[in-house]
Amino acid sequence: MKALIEYIAKSLVDHPEVVQVSETEGDQAYVLELKVAKEDVGKVIGRQGRTARAMRTVLNAASIRVKKRVALKILE
Repeated sequence: MKALIEYIAKSLVDHPEVVQVSETEGDQAYVLELKVAKEDVGKVIGRQGRTARAMRTVLNAASIRVKKRVALKILE
């Protein structure tokens, strides 16, 4: 799932070399933290959060395979 978010984010931003995804695994959930350049944060979030919501929807669909919840945090 880390690779999936990294691929999507790199496709959206102007500075793909800055994109970093870190993964923290808990008992019942994964937390993915997405870091992008300051000028690319708006592109990753999208208008009214639509892009971020779509990324979270894709993650939730992929998380069914591992039977754990996945949370996505977008950091600056």
